Amino acid sequence: MKTTAPAALPSAVLFDMDGTLVDTEVLWWETAREVAAGLGHRLSDADAPEVVGRAVADTAAHLIGVTGADPSELPAAAAELTDSFFRKVDAGAPLRPGAAALLASLEAAGVPFALVSASPRSVVDAVVAGSLAGVDFAFTLSADDTVRTKPHPDPYRAAAERFAADPAACVAVEDSPDGTASADAAGCAVLVVPSLLPVAPGQGRTFARSLEEVDLGVLADCLRRP
Repeated sequence: MKTTAPAALPSAVLFDMDGTLVDTEVLWWETAREVAAGLGHRLSDADAPEVVGRAVADTAAHLIGVTGADPSELPAAAAELTDSFFRKVDAGAPLRPGAAALLASLEAAGVPFALVSASPRSVVDAVVAGSLAGVDFAFTLSADDTVRTKPHPDPYRAAAERFAADPAACVAVEDSPDGTASADAAGCAVLVVPSLLPVAPGQGRTFARSLEEVDLGVLADCLRRP
């Protein structure tokens, strides 16, 4: 009788944080809305591609540009975004549905996993010490740990290198267009679980409506998707 060999598990699973494991995208939008209002701009859906899933510096540059503020105000806007978001996250942010169970299943199966975020180190550390306390990440990468952050490939390339793994053997779990583009460009297979912004279909992208739908078999199948 012919049997089918079990699908190979990923060498590593690389998780985005905001909007993927932790429900912080709404907090980030609220933060950007408050900073934008202080600059005289009412945040709208038109701003979403420049805010959701973007690094602090990118969002600050967008707000300065769209309001016509003096470019010299950019550092202050970035600092206000970081400080305000940190306070909101530090007050507590819930895990996304299915996140705890998926992380536990990876740990039980011995599949290594890491956190790869476009948030500043201060925010990443606050979430890991709070909402994600006790999760055994191999390591965490923040926007401060690579020269360029998402949507550039640097964060996911750096994470694969830390695991001494081929990016093509790793699965990145993302919720945003920029994060997905970053993982794509690094050569990772991508499991997309959209949150606030839709993500377009593409080669090497697998979609799930929620992490509650994701198990080891789904992650293995991501590696086989053309």
